[in-house]
Amino acid sequence: MSKRELDVITIGDGMITMNPKAKGPMRFVQEFERKIGGAELNFALGCARLGLEAGWISRLGNDEFGKHIYNTMRGEGVNVSQVELVDGYPTSLNFKEIMEDGSGRTFYYRKSSPTSTMTPDSIDPEFIKQAKILHVSGVFPSIDPQNVEIIRRAIEVAKENEVLVSFDPNIRLKMWSKDRAREVLRSFLPYVDIILTGQDEAEILIGVSDTKSIIKTFQEEFNIQYIAIKNGAEGAVGAKGSEVIELPAFPPRKVVDTVGAGDGFDAGFIYGVTQGWTLEKILTFANMVGSMVVSVMGDNEGLPYYEEVLAQLGEREIIDR
Repeated sequence: MSKRELDVITIGDGMITMNPKAKGPMRFVQEFERKIGGAELNFALGCARLGLEAGWISRLGNDEFGKHIYNTMRGEGVNVSQVELVDGYPTSLNFKEIMEDGSGRTFYYRKSSPTSTMTPDSIDPEFIKQAKILHVSGVFPSIDPQNVEIIRRAIEVAKENEVLVSFDPNIRLKMWSKDRAREVLRSFLPYVDIILTGQDEAEILIGVSDTKSIIKTFQEEFNIQYIAIKNGAEGAVGAKGSEVIELPAFPPRKVVDTVGAGDGFDAGFIYGVTQGWTLEKILTFANMVGSMVVSVMGDNEGLPYYEEVLAQLGEREIIDR
């Protein structure tokens, strides 16, 4: 097997996120600030900040917004060699609504997304082969039926080359029906090595809702190695083989924006897997990353650097320069 030059690769949309400068219903907000976002984009960026060699496969509009996203991701250290700027397809856009308690909604404007120019042939096997882990989410296949086949192709290449497959169902029922989401995403499960899911999502996929049954089904029916059940403010449950650990969440300093917390948790978990850590250490680290994300406004502004996570865990002090 050739040397793995990338720790993790992901596939998905990237978009401009317009963050409100005031809280409350969006119809009353007068000003927005331009940011970047997207579930898989956030994940790749989060991995890079933690110190992983991360790659991102996507398409962006050949416009000012697309160039901004491309340059930002490249500047963050993400490998963007498989990101292309395409003519005739404006870069996707969304507007966020943030309420006083930090919860919110996102309104998407991505009809004719640049990623609609992708096909299964857009997947370069040589790029996938470089990675230790391929991370996919349920967001990208929900955008366009063709994206399902793109993900299938990427998974096929990964399994042919002993690349681990990480999967976050990230089910958005505004994007597709529960039945369609179950049909598509369940079909990925036989190829998954690492699953990072919420309890409600697991129930949609496999029809059980209690933690013990979720773990048993993922292990016995699908032979999944690592299982993480994300329970938000309540913490998370992790399983590997016969080992099952439940850890509480770290209370954030202040909840200002919950968007991106799950992506941060995923990045933290994958970091721990690549380092060969114990399950308890992986889950602790991932919980802390997720906690740090919600205390900062923006989809990915709160994604921390490795040293910052250690400082919060009390393992290392950061000296002001």
